[in-house]
Amino acid sequence: MSRTEEFLTKAEEEEIVEAIRTSEKNTSGEIRVHLEKSAGDLDIFDRAMEVFHMLKMDNTKQDNGVLIYVAVEDRNFVIYGDKGINDVVSNDFWESTKDAIVAQFKQGNFKQGLVDGVLKAGDQLQKHFPWKETTVNELSDKISKG
Repeated sequence: MSRTEEFLTKAEEEEIVEAIRTSEKNTSGEIRVHLEKSAGDLDIFDRAMEVFHMLKMDNTKQDNGVLIYVAVEDRNFVIYGDKGINDVVSNDFWESTKDAIVAQFKQGNFKQGLVDGVLKAGDQLQKHFPWKETTVNELSDKISKG
């Protein structure tokens, strides 16, 4: 079994998916978590952008997708918000969200770090992109793996 498969238990994955569903319940925004072994030869941010595109997160109607990309064996991650969400959050929002995730990761609480990041992003998505009757869940809530 690879470190990616050991990173989270099935129950922990389900808790993260539930956090995504809770966060998306009152917003048109989309949140995805993607896990993979390594960013490979690419810079981690460049790899996260590839994954963002691969998951079609750049196709949301309001450009309000948020990706938490984790390269497990690299021991690194990126949290990235598309233009719509990035334009409306405070300048320090992504850094403070990253700090919340790192605080949990440093203690080995990977599930809780991801849940905290998802919920923080969800709060901002709900604030700036509230749910409407026409809102459709555009993307899967499941954790994707590469």
